[in-house]
Formats: sequence, structure tokens, C-alpha cells
Amino acid sequence: MATSLLEVADLACRRGGRRVFERLSFTVDRGQLMALRGRNGSGKTTLLRALALLVRAESGAIRWQGTDVAAEPEAWRGRLAWLGHLEGLKGDLSVRENLAVAERLRGGQPPDLGRVDAALGALDLLLLAGRPVRTLSAGQRRRAALARVLLADATLWLLDEPLNALDAPAQTAFRAALNRHLAAGGLAIAATHADLGVPGGRTLDLA
Repeated sequence: MATSLLEVADLACRRGGRRVFERLSFTVDRGQLMALRGRNGSGKTTLLRALALLVRAESGAIRWQGTDVAAEPEAWRGRLAWLGHLEGLKGDLSVRENLAVAERLRGGQPPDLGRVDAALGALDLLLLAGRPVRTLSAGQRRRAALARVLLADATLWLLDEPLNALDAPAQTAFRAALNRHLAAGGLAIAATHADLGVPGGRTLDLA
């Protein structure tokens, strides 16, 4: 029997001393989106943070191609692109500079500005590329953070409410980018209350 690319087995997590979920198991394979649903406080963000190894799971395992990711955490983080509630952008740097710094930190090499501009263009940010992030609207900052996800060229996207603050054209652009990522064999797990526009996407209800 073939091993799933990503397998979560009997995962349990606590937040603030309270167990938010337990015995949670699922798999995700290439080309698949897993949408996390549930009321506020049901554990969607905690699960994403556990998958990113930003919080420690109380029990259970996260496996990539059958190997526990805790055995090689840096290699695992290299396969991820993370988008949290906060954009994690430097306000005094321009949009393009933020992406260039992110690429340098990820790869240790001088940034490929062609790739940076391709990510900006996918979310209609080229006209804003030279502006300091602190001067942008909430929706523009969210688009810049999503452009950083695209730029990472990671196999797995972990997304916490990716459509927050986006207007209709920006939502359309992100849905198109997400579908391209999945069509190329990527995976995505997203906490979302909205339809991300992925035909046949799977849902995990944490309620």
C-alpha cells in the first residue's frame, strides 16, 4: 500500500492548559487541499501551528513520506510556506524588499528579483512594490504576505484564513495561485470559513 505524502496520526494538542483536540488523524497527498473548519476556538490555528512545529503536540505523530518530521525539523520547515493571522512583514521595508529578505533567509543566496517580481505580479502588487509596508492597507499587506508564500516555492502551504481582508479581485488572484500550486503537485492545508475555489477539496471539521 502506498504511503501518503503527509500523514497525521493520533495528534493531540493543548492550548492554555485545555486540550483542543485529540486522536486527530488524516492524510494529504499531492494536489490536495485540506480545508479546516470549525468554530472559533476549535483548534484550527493550533493544528496549523503544530504542523509547522511552532507548538509542541501533546501526543501523536506528523509524518512526511513515512518519516516523523520531528526527526529532521529544519528539513521539514524547508518544505513549508506559512501564513498566520499576522503578516510578519517589516513595516519600514518596501514590499519588494520584504520578499527579497524572505528569499535570502530561506535559501541563503542573493534573491532572484525575477522570481520576486513574478510573485508580486501574481497578486497585482507590482505597482506597490516600492512602497513601505507600513503605508499599505490591511488587504495590501495580506497580499504581500501571500506573495511571500508563492515565492517560497514550498511543497506544503499552511494557511490561516488566507482570504482575510482581501477584496474580490485579490481573492480571485489568490484562488488562481492556489489552484496552480495544487496542479503542480503541491499540497495545502488552510483554516478558512470561505470557499477557496478548489474543485474536489477536502474538509476536516474540528467542531
